[in-house]
Amino acid sequence: MKGFRFELLTQDSGSQARRGRMTTRRGVVETPVFMPVGTQGTVKAILPEDLKAEGAQIILANTYHLFLRPGHERIQRLGGLHSFMHWTGPILTDSGGFQVFSLGKLCKISEDGVRFQSHLDGSRQVLTPEVSIAVQEALGADIIMVFDECIPYPSSREYVADSTALSQRWALRSKNARSRRDGAALFGIVQGGMYPDLRRQSAEALVEIGFDGYALGGLSVGEEAEHMYEMMDIALPLLPQQCPRYVMGVGTPENLIEGIARGVDMFDCVMPTRNARNGTLFTSFGKISIKQARYADDNGPVDPACGCYVCRNYSRAYLRHLYQSNEILASMLNTRHNLHYYLDLMRQARLAIEQGRFGAFRADFHRRRHDDGSQD
Repeated sequence: MKGFRFELLTQDSGSQARRGRMTTRRGVVETPVFMPVGTQGTVKAILPEDLKAEGAQIILANTYHLFLRPGHERIQRLGGLHSFMHWTGPILTDSGGFQVFSLGKLCKISEDGVRFQSHLDGSRQVLTPEVSIAVQEALGADIIMVFDECIPYPSSREYVADSTALSQRWALRSKNARSRRDGAALFGIVQGGMYPDLRRQSAEALVEIGFDGYALGGLSVGEEAEHMYEMMDIALPLLPQQCPRYVMGVGTPENLIEGIARGVDMFDCVMPTRNARNGTLFTSFGKISIKQARYADDNGPVDPACGCYVCRNYSRAYLRHLYQSNEILASMLNTRHNLHYYLDLMRQARLAIEQGRFGAFRADFHRRRHDDGSQD
């Protein structure tokens, strides 16, 4: 399937929630959608077949990590990332900007790009907009991202203004660096920190350049949720209605529902998989920490309202036993449950928008979590 397009199918009457459909060269993605994170060419502790069984439509991989190991040229020689990792659906690749940001003192930013030391072996490396795009094209991603700087929080207005302007110049260079017209989509990334006018400026500049889709970056980096939602409220209405909108690295189930209400179409976050490996499970009534002693004799499922493979077949007591015993199966089962929860939450949200009842769905979601509370 060649080409990329986005159709806005319907919009909620009481909010900005949207129901859409992305067509990529490797399949259709129904939105709103959550993308499991497969940073190094794998979503940790789950098979691709099980990802599909739980409803995953598209996954994310990371340019920075695959650039360093095993190398994008090697992956290209071996048939591209889809073949390499045995995933036939669409893949979105992060440009590497966030990972470079996380290196802190190990990197140096200039107009040209970023010079940094590999976290693997200390070797000196360079990422520029042109290199980032070349790597993503070599991987064979279906949606690729412009190279940008992820702005830390908090940051001074002067720093944010300079960084946002730099990211805008890098965005144009990223677009000009495209060497192939193979149907892959290129998304711009809105920056601007927590400054409303800089967010507006960034969004307007990117729309003027023109991209297939638009993302909000620099969120979920330590700010309060209210600040995150404020930036969504400011930037999202400035983006084209006919293009998909992606909030990067977000987040909790509450963040997802509130993002959808503001018009977000796409999300990704390591939270469901990372929390799974740490023994924290998401449920319709909040989170539970399966390592707690209260579950040692609990023969019930993680979530009685959940129909996933794990809840149908395994008890809380068994999952606690696996975790306490440091068994690999604990990470596998916990991950499958958490991803099912996130993916099914998106399915329910899509259905609610289609049926014109997203407002009631949103209210019920918050009520159940407030009434029952987290069992951390």
